[in-house]
Amino acid sequence: MAGNIRRLRDERELSQEELAHRADLHRTNISKIERGLHAVSVDNLHWIAKALGVEAADLLKR
Repeated sequence: MAGNIRRLRDERELSQEELAHRADLHRTNISKIERGLHAVSVDNLHWIAKALGVEAADLLKR
């Protein structure tokens, strides 16, 4: 999942700061999630997916 978030963020040319803003999260949370250091709640998964323009299930695919 962490890799999918980072890949999609990079494809959309978004900084961690911009993704965090769009998902209404703190940038350090996005950083920790992308590095696999922070568990993602279902709610946060939903907001990150929405900010990236994908379904939450897309973030969970291998």
